[in-house]
Amino acid sequence: ADGIGLFRSEFLFMEKADMSEESQFAAYKQVLETAKEKTVTIRTLDCGGDKIIKSPDIIQESEKNPLLGWRAIRFTLDNTDLFKTQLRALYRASAFGNLKIMFPLISCHEQVMSVLKLVKEVQNQLAKENIPYNKDVPLGIMIETPAAALVSDALAKYVDFFSIGSNDLIQYVMACDRGNEKVSYLYEPLNPAILQLISITVKNAHKNKISCSLCGEMGSDPNNALILVGLGVDEISLSTGKLLEIRKLLQNTNKKDLEVLAQ
Repeated sequence: ADGIGLFRSEFLFMEKADMSEESQFAAYKQVLETAKEKTVTIRTLDCGGDKIIKSPDIIQESEKNPLLGWRAIRFTLDNTDLFKTQLRALYRASAFGNLKIMFPLISCHEQVMSVLKLVKEVQNQLAKENIPYNKDVPLGIMIETPAAALVSDALAKYVDFFSIGSNDLIQYVMACDRGNEKVSYLYEPLNPAILQLISITVKNAHKNKISCSLCGEMGSDPNNALILVGLGVDEISLSTGKLLEIRKLLQNTNKKDLEVLAQ
């Protein structure tokens, strides 16, 4: 692999009772040092929906429609102490490797501005405390909602990269719960509506001179991977078991042919 395209930090919260700044810092530092010069993209806490965190520091409320509720960036922006603790740990770890930070489930410009404000506060705190960190860590957002895809041209002006979260994007566009067998036939990655939004997002990223990757199960299917490259996706984050198969497949294809195929 060329790096880690999606490090799901919520798994740490789900598995460990101690999620203090020091505990998180140690975990992120270990991953970055192991990866050496390769990029590690760590997603900030994405709890809620189907991800329940059992921690005394995190109180998740029962919701009638959790997948459309108080989750991911919506949750962390309402819990700024928790969020800033994670950001401090991430920035401290950034001195030990090639880190990128990614924020999940962005829906609007206001959320991006709120995130960047907190990032600046954390950077200023670390500077005052003379704690080393990388000031130039690339910051990206996940495009998982139709709203984010449709305003991606505006959002691209404030971040360093996009990552299309295919799992949520597909279920939100098609209005189907991907875990519900009765409507699973609607969960189709190559539906034209999905491809249109991916195409829009990629074009807006490149127009603003930032990269656009894709993570989620969509990229682990060989047929989908061919289409994604044809649509201009720069990087694909996929299951490790599919890595060699898809790398070999892509090395034996012509990009211009894939562009025609995608159209």
